[in-house]
Amino acid sequence: MSAEGYYIGLMSGTSMDGIDAVLVEIGQQQVSLLHSISYPWPSALKTRLITQASQETCTLHEYGELDHLCAQEFAQATLALLESAGVPAHTVQAIGSHGQTLYHHPHPPTAFTLQIGDPNIIAETTGIRVVADLRRRDMAAGGQGAPLVPAFHQAVFHSPHKNRVILNIGGIANITILPATGNLVTGFDTGPGNCLMDRWCQKHLERPYDKDGSWASQGEIDSRLMQTLLEDAYFHMPPPKSTGTEYFNLEWLEHRLQEHPDIDDRDVQASLLALTASTITRAIQDWAADAEEILVCGGGVHNHALISTLSRMLSPQAVASTDSIDHGIHPDWVEAAAFAWLAKQTLDGAPGNLPSVTGARHPVILGGIYPPTDIPQR
Repeated sequence: MSAEGYYIGLMSGTSMDGIDAVLVEIGQQQVSLLHSISYPWPSALKTRLITQASQETCTLHEYGELDHLCAQEFAQATLALLESAGVPAHTVQAIGSHGQTLYHHPHPPTAFTLQIGDPNIIAETTGIRVVADLRRRDMAAGGQGAPLVPAFHQAVFHSPHKNRVILNIGGIANITILPATGNLVTGFDTGPGNCLMDRWCQKHLERPYDKDGSWASQGEIDSRLMQTLLEDAYFHMPPPKSTGTEYFNLEWLEHRLQEHPDIDDRDVQASLLALTASTITRAIQDWAADAEEILVCGGGVHNHALISTLSRMLSPQAVASTDSIDHGIHPDWVEAAAFAWLAKQTLDGAPGNLPSVTGARHPVILGGIYPPTDIPQR
């Protein structure tokens, strides 16, 4: 039986800009975005998360503490969303909580992924059923556990008339390839989205990101550095594939900069923007050359220099925002809405993964269900 109604999606991506919280109404044929907020991470906790996500070691105490603290923030983001929307908690079917990724290692023989933010705390604090831990069942079935949003993209953005690509530019960039005819949807992580640009900007300008790509626009692309960056094996791997900031991080960049110590900081930023644009363009040209529309979502949609570069490189394919089509969704909230939708899939006993995307052996029901606090008192 389909559990239609209100759902909340919680998402904090590899950029760690904040917790995206959305309230959506899901019916038989449509997902409607009703309300949304971006809930900021406390600065000290954000620093700890960014530091930990780029390391390969973590004490058990640090892991447990971060898991607890993140859950508290996810719960508070939910309460803030409900208050802002004027919606009581008991009207919400479930929360789909992605959690905060600390480490993603999709490689056999011991593939694993770690998303923290204890769903027990979220359910206890909000009084709402929580669906969480949405990646590991796909990995247990031999998949990469990512990307998961293509199933949602297929449900919401598929057109029977146009071949489309949904391009999500978060910390990591990924594409979903939606043919107009046929059911085989594919997709994969193309590589860095905003993550390297953000970290370089934070290091040298002490700003969270390069607004509009203005700093990158002041520099020039260094062809030597670009050649070095593009040689990375990840860009030449065929899909299915996924990655994260445990791989593409400042350490990855600075190791390669050792070969080019004389490059101006602005030119590095310009080259990082070009890296993101080039790897996205190459992925689309190699795997979706017949796409007529590229619909963009994620924080990268606000980097005007990046979008302008992509539009030029991908021409004549049209590049537009995901809210530019009928029944579209604002690009800032697509991924959070996807995890609300995935929660409904789980409650319905329906698969949430696409084996053609993740490489899993078969479709699976994703995640675990954490009930609300509604046990009668004796």
